[in-house]
Amino acid sequence: MVLIREIVQEALATGYLTVEAEKQLRQLLQKTKYGLEDFYAFMRLQQAAINGQVKQESRELKSFACK
Repeated sequence: MVLIREIVQEALATGYLTVEAEKQLRQLLQKTKYGLEDFYAFMRLQQAAINGQVKQESRELKSFACK
């Protein structure tokens, strides 16, 4: 089973969060018990997205669809 922190680590390393990774994160956050390390990793990902360090594929697709 993939861990939240592994998905976050990949997104931070590439600067990109795919739709599939977002889906996995959503499922993990809703359906599994996770520890503080995973929680803090998710918080780091959110902050990186806010700061523009990680781009979200889903937001790019929405932006493209609106044009």
